[in-house]
Amino acid sequence: MAPNIDWKNLGFTYMQTECYVRADFKNGTWGKLQVCKEPYMQMHIAATCFHYGQACFEGLKAFTQKDGSVAVFRPEQNARRMNDTAKRLMMQTIPEELFLEAVNTVIMLNKDWVPPYGTGASLYLRPLLIGSSAHVGVHPSEEYILLVLCMPVGPYYKNGFFPVKALVQENYDRAAPKGVGNVKAAGNYAAGMMGDFDGKKKGYPISLYLDSATHTCIDEFGTSNFFGITKDNHYVTPDSTSILPSITNSSLQILAKDFGMVVEKRAIPFTELTQFTEVGACGTAAVITPVYSITRGDSVFRFGKENEAGPNLTRFFKQIQGIQYGEIEDKHGWMVKVK
Repeated sequence: MAPNIDWKNLGFTYMQTECYVRADFKNGTWGKLQVCKEPYMQMHIAATCFHYGQACFEGLKAFTQKDGSVAVFRPEQNARRMNDTAKRLMMQTIPEELFLEAVNTVIMLNKDWVPPYGTGASLYLRPLLIGSSAHVGVHPSEEYILLVLCMPVGPYYKNGFFPVKALVQENYDRAAPKGVGNVKAAGNYAAGMMGDFDGKKKGYPISLYLDSATHTCIDEFGTSNFFGITKDNHYVTPDSTSILPSITNSSLQILAKDFGMVVEKRAIPFTELTQFTEVGACGTAAVITPVYSITRGDSVFRFGKENEAGPNLTRFFKQIQGIQYGEIEDKHGWMVKVK
């Protein structure tokens, strides 16, 4: 049973719940799901996840909908993206049905921790895949652990859906061309941490990274995709082999077409920032973060109002949240009911 939680004032931090679920890959096959109560596990000190970075994760959310049911937002997309990452890092892929079973099971076993409808909170799920075999030479693991943990969360940013300032990182690159920037490798986040915290120290909640080869085109924010709305109402987002494909971004592109907007996925020269009337950072944790300004050296580019999100970003945010909470028709079949 969940303790007395102030659902409307949750942060985005770890909270211990009833359990997590786990499956092991050994002798060439995936085992059955196990239920684990304690948030610790024993591993070999030479496991490949520690020494050679064979670790990747996903993030997705479950919502209590208006009718009282619980549903997950597009979990099959997370399963496919995790397998894309696994292939790139020479890890074992996961049967999609096992991934979805793990997601469904961990929610059912932690049903008391799913925030009630109307609180604005959700249950955040963190699937993790790690190599567990011992190797002191560079070599892919023969054994793997898949686990899914969960916790109730509020908004990723404490100010919620409110415009923020972004800083262009000139001294740090998020990912290398032809590297692993397009997959959700755990090491990507360590690589971007110094730049992101540098920006935060200077008063910028998020950092914007340019393409590593030339620093002339926009890649993405530290933990979110970039998208902008042009003066002629086009939805524009970068096309780059160094960008993690965002499930939120792909969903917003579908909604943009529903709204009659033209969607452009292409290289975006940094100089094109002047063409945008609204800019957003999008991802699972925050959904959409409106960006009021982007600073690069002595230049500051501003979009809309400092204290209010633009009309298009507001419409996108309300639409996707409405679908997630069952308030708006889910005509694309994105919400998967928990059974």
